Amino acid sequence: MTQFPEDLKKVLIIDEMHLSIIPLFEEEGFVVDYRPEIKRPEILEIIQDYFGLLIRSKTPINRELLTKAKKLRFIGRAGAGLDKIDLEYLDQNNIKLFHAAEGNMDAVGEHAIGGLLALFNHINKADQEVRRGVWKREENRGEELKGKTVGIIGYGNMGSAFAKKLLGFEVNILAYDKYKSHFGSGVIKEVTLEDIFAETDVLSLHVPLTAETNNLMTPEFLKRFKKPIYLINTARGEIVSFATLNQAFDAGIIKGAVLDVLENEKFQTFSLEQQREFDLLAARENVIFSPHIAGWTFQSYERINEVLAQKIREGISN
Repeated sequence: MTQFPEDLKKVLIIDEMHLSIIPLFEEEGFVVDYRPEIKRPEILEIIQDYFGLLIRSKTPINRELLTKAKKLRFIGRAGAGLDKIDLEYLDQNNIKLFHAAEGNMDAVGEHAIGGLLALFNHINKADQEVRRGVWKREENRGEELKGKTVGIIGYGNMGSAFAKKLLGFEVNILAYDKYKSHFGSGVIKEVTLEDIFAETDVLSLHVPLTAETNNLMTPEFLKRFKKPIYLINTARGEIVSFATLNQAFDAGIIKGAVLDVLENEKFQTFSLEQQREFDLLAARENVIFSPHIAGWTFQSYERINEVLAQKIREGISN
């Protein structure tokens, strides 16, 4: 067991997590308050008593909350995205941040490939037809992945896991990352963004949501692709809007899409424009949706806890 000072032991968990999180932290000497039902007003009332906070995405970890967290020394994010956390405040106040992207990167990679194969082979459409007694073979003739060029934007944990899963499909893999270099290999080619535009058949997005990537894929951005593309987005929906996707479909820029994330994932809060554009997308047979579950497997649910506990153990003890 790692020995922590007494005042570093109290941890609040505000989101639902695999229950293995509790013994993992108790074994390290932490006192765990598991409160997945807690609402933001109560979090604001009690956060001052805690030295650790474990979260998923229930509520923004912004200055309103952080200024009340006088004893807070670390935050653990059970997942990858950090867009709801005030990173500048954490840095200024010496609050450590740990996240567990490694815990679900394999799940994301598998989901992206599964969605792409389903899209290429009309699996959803054909399944529904057969259930209705409709037997159409020619209309459901598929595409093969072999020989295509797959472009990856963002080569962190998720992008690299997706590339690894692709290796058995005999595809050309191009990867671009604005903030990384020297990551290419004999099979995975590190390229410029211009190379992505020139050669890509299938584009997969694996970038975090930041001010820079919010609405990254504008109509002008998409017009730079030299060939019609298939799009996979398992990253963040705000990277490309419903309206932009529809424009790209209508212009023949996008031939099909696998969308695990949406620009707005709360249907009841859609604006009139979002509802109109989403309805157009939903009517397209060459779009496959899923409800932000690419990293949401039974295995990743537990693995995220293990990764997070290890990082916090090592980070706090140093």
